Amino acid sequence: MDDTTGPPRLTRLTFHGPLSEDRAARMIRRLTAQAGPTAPTTVLDIGCGWGEFMLRLIEATPGATGVGVDLNEHDLARGRANAEARGLAERVRFVQESAADTGRGPTDIVLCFSASHALSDAQPPEHTAAALRALRRLVAPGGRVLLGEGFWQRPPTPAELSAMWPDASRSEFHDLAGLVDLAVAAGFRPAWIETANSDEWEEFESGYQSDVEEWLAAHPDHPRAEETRDRVDRHRSTWLRGYRGLLGLAYLTLVPVN
Repeated sequence: MDDTTGPPRLTRLTFHGPLSEDRAARMIRRLTAQAGPTAPTTVLDIGCGWGEFMLRLIEATPGATGVGVDLNEHDLARGRANAEARGLAERVRFVQESAADTGRGPTDIVLCFSASHALSDAQPPEHTAAALRALRRLVAPGGRVLLGEGFWQRPPTPAELSAMWPDASRSEFHDLAGLVDLAVAAGFRPAWIETANSDEWEEFESGYQSDVEEWLAAHPDHPRAEETRDRVDRHRSTWLRGYRGLLGLAYLTLVPVN
């Protein structure tokens, strides 16, 4: 490794979020449970990253096609490579574009994992309601939306907020009941409500940092080591001193009301 090569990026993560293999498999079984003429055939993944969940869903749904949209070309390239390696390149497209006011859809299944901000220019917490309205427009009648969205597990204290990201506020997220109420108000019925557990969060946060931490241990004097150390130390502190045990991630399977 030469002096211009930086640390690896997110190589330890399967999904870009606190999502276990078991939960992902259960979600996919529920989404593909429909049979006959109502079986899902089209999938849209908003803020897809490398689209691992979408790829698994397409694999489990013969004949289905999917489109993932994101702005990060590095992640999209990873998704395309994974699709090619799994024989899905003809059924899945990864497109670099904004999801705001997208003309895509309606599709049978819309995935939106921690990407509601990509659907609206509104500021928190109004962006959640705006994103749900957009998702209602993007899902076909009889389809499903699988939304992964943050919520406060309890109201954070001022000290806890000060340890989080800049301008963190209690109003930035709803509680779980309030989040579900917003989905209902947007024209959905919540067919399934579940939340990431502490093991999933720790797996994600550790995986998010692990490859960079090992790179720093092996390259303490690298030209990029100081800035990288500062960045990962800030993130770790934000997690451990700030939102750990406070910020939840809800997975809502939403059915549009006819």
